[in-house]
Amino acid sequence: MRVTEGDVTVEVPEQADAGVGENVFFNPVQELNRDLTVAVLRALREDERSESSNGASGDGGAASRESDRDGDRTPRYLDANAASGIRGVRAAAEGYEATCCDVDPDAVELARENLAGNDLEGRVVHRDANALMHEETFDVVDVDPFGTPIPFADAAFRGASRLVCITATDTAPLCGAHFESGVRHYSTVPRNTEYHAEMGLRVLISALVRTAARYDLAAEPVFSHATKHYARTYLRLESGARAANALVDELGYVDHCEHCLFREATPGLIADPLDWCPECGEAIQTAGPIWLGRTCDPEFTEAVRDAVDDGMGTAERARDLCETVAGELDEPTHYDQHRLCKRWGVGAVAMDEFIERLRAAGYSASRTHYGGTTFKTDADVTEIRAVAVED
Repeated sequence: MRVTEGDVTVEVPEQADAGVGENVFFNPVQELNRDLTVAVLRALREDERSESSNGASGDGGAASRESDRDGDRTPRYLDANAASGIRGVRAAAEGYEATCCDVDPDAVELARENLAGNDLEGRVVHRDANALMHEETFDVVDVDPFGTPIPFADAAFRGASRLVCITATDTAPLCGAHFESGVRHYSTVPRNTEYHAEMGLRVLISALVRTAARYDLAAEPVFSHATKHYARTYLRLESGARAANALVDELGYVDHCEHCLFREATPGLIADPLDWCPECGEAIQTAGPIWLGRTCDPEFTEAVRDAVDDGMGTAERARDLCETVAGELDEPTHYDQHRLCKRWGVGAVAMDEFIERLRAAGYSASRTHYGGTTFKTDADVTEIRAVAVED
């Protein structure tokens, strides 16, 4: 089966259940993910060119990890879980020195054929990705495995000098629906809440920030999104204990009441959970440590949006997602207006009108990319209700 994405066409095996199981070569549902990855690679190149023209790396300690880097050198990209090789092929089409790596010999052969079929140069390696990442350094490491990326995280931070791109498809453990698995894989306490997609994204970023910090690396999320069955984050690297400590300080806990929806975020690695809700007296759930900071750099996210082109199959969705992500408040939880209104027995209104009501009442508010009726605000749930029931 021939598939065209962006400027490349690749051969992939025909699969009735594409995207299901451990032996998949190609998942068509991930086209948005791949389009956005190409846009990120373009934005990163422009950022690097801008830094070079200004005569400074602008990259802090990350530049020191690869002191011989210069603006004219072709950046190196690793597709650590290559499968069909489509990510590596698309990176090569963007001018990156692409390496595709996979332990499956059939995947290796397919990736090699797809590079050649597009008249692109690139390296295909039949190796364990962790071994390769411990031996070589790449400007960009892209980890897109089946399930949790955690078995690749340590090696990814050892093998990347500039950017680490991570996908996690195990959304149930991430958001706390499979609690024990979430605790084992991510060394945190996840909770299954109304804002489950955001919980999953912040659990993922927390685990990655802590992993990088073990190597005195700051892994700052510059663009992140949770879309249907996966979470994806792009982490810009900076070397140094001080920088790593600053990001660790962005970790903390969220106390949540399922009865009245009271929420409170507390920074710090030492948990001091509430036993009972201060609003209604019911039991409290505590999640953490999760990432409490921004999940993106708005300026970089806007550059990613600008790098999306009309030839991408998901161009409109990709631009809309970037625009929404860039405008999100950095609150660590979100609400769903329709769920709240149903709970309170009041009618829902158009989202733009609802956001404007919150702002008119003196609160900060924004839509979120997690759903058409989700929003963030610095108002508490009692204040939100007062806005929701106003005539």
